[in-house]
Amino acid sequence: MSYYFSKMLAATFEDAVARTKEVLAAHGFGVLSEIDVASTLKAKLGVDMSPYVILGACNPQYAHRALAIESKIGTMLPCNVIVREAGPGSIEVAAVDPVASMQAVENPALAAVAEPVRGLLERAIAGL
Repeated sequence: MSYYFSKMLAATFEDAVARTKEVLAAHGFGVLSEIDVASTLKAKLGVDMSPYVILGACNPQYAHRALAIESKIGTMLPCNVIVREAGPGSIEVAAVDPVASMQAVENPALAAVAEPVRGLLERAIAGL
């Protein structure tokens, strides 16, 4: 089982990030965090890399349900979505598969939460 699903876009990096946030919002996800990996690695290590951001996406309804089932599941939240430049004008957007990540937790009740979140994220990525 793959731990993510993705889609390639012909777009500028900035446009892909904006579109990703819009599509996530349309599917009930808020972006709680945005980590500019490329800028951070440049500042901390002096290394250059192509643009790469990690968006911490959260659907409050499902996050609440997951936390009620498993109190420490917050260690695996929010759902990470990356936007990275794969080449000039070629952007990859990928999202974690919550079903795959929840398999690490030995609580079968989480499947009832992870499955619909997977569907929402898959539709969001497909809709880009």
